[in-house]
Amino acid sequence: MKLTVIAKIAAFASPLLVAGLVVAQTTGGIHSLRGAAVDQELEPPEVYPQQLGREVRNYRQQPPTIPHSMTQYQIDLRTNQCLSCHDWTNAGDRGAPTLSMTHYLDRNGNQLDTVAGTRWFCTQCHVPQADAPALVGNDFEASSISR
Repeated sequence: MKLTVIAKIAAFASPLLVAGLVVAQTTGGIHSLRGAAVDQELEPPEVYPQQLGREVRNYRQQPPTIPHSMTQYQIDLRTNQCLSCHDWTNAGDRGAPTLSMTHYLDRNGNQLDTVAGTRWFCTQCHVPQADAPALVGNDFEASSISR
């Protein structure tokens, strides 16, 4: 009894599925996320130069921006080239700013000798400075306390 009901449902649903697929393919072409035809070649966006000097922070806990290019820096699970200059063991010799001590605390607040895993990927908070136009309008005003 149950097998005949399942067979009837399958016999009814199969043509509907095929018809739906046909309609879906004939309603339009493939649309890409970049807003152009798939085979259309687009000009690459302009590459903006790095800003010189350090950017002023706008609020107290704002992560500083990175004032140099990072195009050749490797940051993955095993390697973090930022630490070759900014780790507390190297910063003095390299003349680079030392990481904040908060980067050496684990989730429980225990002091570590190496950078905590939660702070390993620098670019999750820090971004390279670039002299680029704003993508959207912004009327943000910096905190007077942070300056």
